[in-house]
Amino acid sequence: MAAKWIEALTGSFEEKKQFKDAQARLDALPAPYAKVAQAIQRYLMYYSGITDGESMVRMNLDLADLWERAAADGTPVHDIVGSDPVDFAETFGQSYSGKQWIDKERARLVKAVEEAERGQ
Repeated sequence: MAAKWIEALTGSFEEKKQFKDAQARLDALPAPYAKVAQAIQRYLMYYSGITDGESMVRMNLDLADLWERAAADGTPVHDIVGSDPVDFAETFGQSYSGKQWIDKERARLVKAVEEAERGQ
C-alpha cells in the first residue's frame, strides 16, 4: 500500500527504472555516438516539455535504440542528424505526444477567454 502512495507522489517506479536503463544504454555508446545522443537527450528534456512519464520513457528508449543501431551499423553521426541537429532533435521530439507542461496554461488561457466573452 505504501508503494502505491509513494508512486502517486513520485511517479511509477517501473518508469524510473526504464528511464535509467535507457540512460545507461546511451552512456554505454562508443564515441562519438554517446556524446551526440546525450546532447540530443538533454535538448529534448528542455524542448519537449513532456510531463507524462510514459511518453518520456518511450522517447528515451527509442533514442537509445536509434543510437545503438547507428553505432552497430557504423552510420556516421551526420547521416543521422543531418546538417541541422536542432531540427533533427525537434522533429524527433514532436513524435511523442505526451502531456506537456504548457497544456495546463493553454487550458487556462482558453477558459479565461471564454469567461471574458460570457461577461460581455
